[in-house]
Amino acid sequence: MRPTGKLHLGNYMGALHNWVNLQNDYECYFFVADLHALTTDYADPSNILPNTREVMLDYLAAGLDPAKSVLFVQSQVKQHFELPLYLGMITPVGWLERVPSYKDMQENLAEKDLSMYGFLGYPVLMASDILLYQPKYVPVGQDQQAHVELTREVARRFNNFYKLNGEEVLPEPDVLLTPSPKLPGTDGRKMSKSYGNTILLSDPEPEVRKKLKTMVTDPARVRRTDPGDPDKCPVGDLHKVFSSHDTLEKVYAGCRTAGIGCIECKGWAADALVQILNPIQERRAKYSDADVDDVLKDGAARAEARAEQTMAEVRAAMKLA
Repeated sequence: MRPTGKLHLGNYMGALHNWVNLQNDYECYFFVADLHALTTDYADPSNILPNTREVMLDYLAAGLDPAKSVLFVQSQVKQHFELPLYLGMITPVGWLERVPSYKDMQENLAEKDLSMYGFLGYPVLMASDILLYQPKYVPVGQDQQAHVELTREVARRFNNFYKLNGEEVLPEPDVLLTPSPKLPGTDGRKMSKSYGNTILLSDPEPEVRKKLKTMVTDPARVRRTDPGDPDKCPVGDLHKVFSSHDTLEKVYAGCRTAGIGCIECKGWAADALVQILNPIQERRAKYSDADVDDVLKDGAARAEARAEQTMAEVRAAMKLA
């Protein structure tokens, strides 16, 4: 993840929750993408370092275990600088320009000048991040499949040009689709830091309840006596993800008959969120700055050792060694 600030529930349900489960069955590498942050925040990188620590703390708090997974910061593994240069030599500009997020980000960040080599080439950096570890799978949601497909195309092109003793060096990784439930922010739109509508993993209980009280609901419920529909309500969407079956039944019955008010319904949603967030925050509190430093140092060493195995093969295949 890019270090743009503390992580929120959307990040947790969209990725972290799945990652925690995957580490029990796979050899996993998870990093904070500080180099990617420079593609848009190059003019003022002052927040990247403190945000990197916050994101890593959220990784650990969510349950990523340094004994099971390799946790590191992208810029601390120098092979993440080297492979993009080689892959950039063989990647057509047209491939980069057709990446769906290329124009989307230019439109969404119109206030920033993104006509930079680094921004155009960030899909090559992303492909390198993946291919450095010669993986079989990349765990992503459906919206990220285009990036993995580009990675496969880059690997295929590299293997067409270069082989090592007749063998292909870079595998074409498969997408490992992970569930990513719809999770609205407090204003009903997708939960996103850029919208200012997030519930952070580190928000204390009073803050969670305060944010839920202001959350938008089914517009049909103008008055307390008006019936509503949880399927048309952002609070209802939160219940579907986090609440128990019994609570969900009460929500549907009470909302559709106007038997409950939105305040009571929001309180039940807050109860469910707090049950999820409390153990996350308890784990977060156990890690000191020194602990995080140790995790990052060990993770960088392990990632670098694995990445260098790949780079030795890449250099040899390209006749650069």
